Amino acid sequence: MNLEEFDKEYILHSYARNYTNFVKGEGATLYSENGDDYIDFASGIGVCSVGHGNKRLSKVICEQSKKLLHVSNLWVIEPQVKLAKKIVELSGFDMRLFFANSGAEANEGALKIARKYGQTNFENKRYKVITLEHSFHGRTITTVKATGQEKMHTPNFSPYPDGFIHVSTIDDIYLNIDDKTVAVMIELVQGEGGVAPFNKDEIQNLAKFLKKEGLLLIVDEVQTGVYRSGEFLASNYYGIEPDIITLAKGLGGGLPIGAVMTNLKDIFQPGDHGSTFGGNYLVTAGANEVLDILKDEYEKKNIAKRVELFDNYLSKIATSLPNLFTQAVGIGLMRGLRAKSSELQNEIIKKAFEHRLIVLKAGRNTVRFLPPLTISQEEIEEGFKRFESSLMEIEV
Repeated sequence: MNLEEFDKEYILHSYARNYTNFVKGEGATLYSENGDDYIDFASGIGVCSVGHGNKRLSKVICEQSKKLLHVSNLWVIEPQVKLAKKIVELSGFDMRLFFANSGAEANEGALKIARKYGQTNFENKRYKVITLEHSFHGRTITTVKATGQEKMHTPNFSPYPDGFIHVSTIDDIYLNIDDKTVAVMIELVQGEGGVAPFNKDEIQNLAKFLKKEGLLLIVDEVQTGVYRSGEFLASNYYGIEPDIITLAKGLGGGLPIGAVMTNLKDIFQPGDHGSTFGGNYLVTAGANEVLDILKDEYEKKNIAKRVELFDNYLSKIATSLPNLFTQAVGIGLMRGLRAKSSELQNEIIKKAFEHRLIVLKAGRNTVRFLPPLTISQEEIEEGFKRFESSLMEIEV
């Protein structure tokens, strides 16, 4: 049996896999077992923020693995404490953190914080959370129900938890708040929903309104966080201070880590929440180094230069190929091109891969770009050269 056959035999069929076998990576370039190089404009769906084979991150992982991997959260974990301090300082917010293993777990923690706040801060319990259509918040039973995509609420996994209201627009949020509402949960840029950024004024007005009403604003920054937006947090970019923020993906540079941060600094007591693996020595040592690398890149304006390059290339493509695309969307290094149909979207992604360029699919017929934040100018130029060549083969 070959690798594909072994995979199909022993792994549950949760993914529609591509069976190209990558064996090595350097920067934003992946190498297959056949020696072919692929420019990676996906970074493991926004995870490999400092690129593949990053020497600084690899060194820290190796050094930490020789000392301690795990002792559990029953003991203080030094790199975890240092990481929490670093995240708070980079955010500019007065918050405390809880570390988990993924974005879905971080969002579960955020929802538990909101539910406890609703129990302990009102005469009558508040528990409802309003989310938006096209949102994505995870695949656990609770976070999949929080997700505003009806196709994900299949009867196969019902019954789902109560207490979630999905609305179409920011304006609809105001109309659906009642005496049971405790929080609004949003992505400032909907990633899976089509790389769709919300209007700054709308978001700032919503944040002010919720604060005045004593309701919580939860911002899911699993994808937008850790400099993906061009700032440390998309919340910084939008000029708001949420009550709860969740992080994951790029925080660990490939290590499995999630975090929930909140200004409700005393909301949890021992026993309220926990994680066996969350925030252990290995992942937090690595995440500390990831943040040091990216902070340096940000301060040297290197991330801003890459954002400008992507903006120029994507704007030019959207303008020059109106038969394929309606517009360029996104902010920072979270970008997209809206294809004119789902059929075109699929063909564009397929052709790009044939030209050894990796791009992603997102909602609203969007071709999504999530490159490593450390991608070189040469890799950007080569990637778009391959993309433009692949587009010439699309028949409309």
